[in-house]
Amino acid sequence: MLCAIYKSAKKEGMYLYVEKRDQFDSLPDALRSLFGKPIFVMLFNLAGSKPLIQANNQDVMDKIKAQGFYLQMPKQEENLLEQLKNSQKSDRTLTIE
Repeated sequence: MLCAIYKSAKKEGMYLYVEKRDQFDSLPDALRSLFGKPIFVMLFNLAGSKPLIQANNQDVMDKIKAQGFYLQMPKQEENLLEQLKNSQKSDRTLTIE
């Protein structure tokens, strides 16, 4: 399956996958508003041997077939301070057997 990939003009790291280039009829109005003007990135063959970086090709195909689009959200930035605090808490936990 060939799909068109667009990036968001409003949100860094947000990408939209649709079956046909410039076909946005299936997008809900709220998503259109949040996404902003789609900026074309490329055509991509989901059935090809090349995997996507942040998503599973089959999952993307399934979503496009079911709802007409697939929305890739930006990666969540790691909160290194929270990770450090959590690891320190677990280090202080004493196990008595």
